[in-house]
Amino acid sequence: MLRTLFSGRVLRALFLLACLSLLGACGDRSANWTLYDVKGHLPDLKFKLPAAGGSTLSSEDLKGKTVLLFFGYASCPDICPTTLAQLSAVLQQLGERARNVRILFVSVDPHRDTPDILQAYVNAFNSQALGVTGSEQQIADLARRYRVAYQIEKPRPGDTADHYDVTHSRGVYIFDKTGRARLLASDTDSVADITRDLKQLLDITQG
Repeated sequence: MLRTLFSGRVLRALFLLACLSLLGACGDRSANWTLYDVKGHLPDLKFKLPAAGGSTLSSEDLKGKTVLLFFGYASCPDICPTTLAQLSAVLQQLGERARNVRILFVSVDPHRDTPDILQAYVNAFNSQALGVTGSEQQIADLARRYRVAYQIEKPRPGDTADHYDVTHSRGVYIFDKTGRARLLASDTDSVADITRDLKQLLDITQG
């Protein structure tokens, strides 16, 4: 049975360590953010990956939209469906303003997750969600860009070739309409927290 090994305290500790390394000198609190303010401490949104229907999705295609990015995999038993449900609830709370927001789900398990499988998976949660993946190297490069930790374990004796464990850290990276990294949400942030900060960000950047 698939399992996500980084959970509970271990995941929170890993996530907080990454946040502390990013935010040690962070000081722009003028908007009174509840989430982690990562402006100037993470690179802009930049990617080009295979998407559903044989198409390609890139960061250029999402210019003008606020993007909620997180990494996972379609067979994830807990973190990913919980996060997708939470972000879908956030978009519902935004109402008409949600038209300017996109959820971007990147699979770290390209062996089992095709772009079509991913898009069908995220569509079950929200029509404004996008699912993409890529080669092992493409995913490793993108994860490294945003300091995302993940690992794919080798199949255990007696397992089939497609039966293996995937571990991944959690966190939602929020980019403004120009592709700049602005906020980072942890698993302890509520729908209300994320919605509140997204409204502030949309006010600041959308005008």
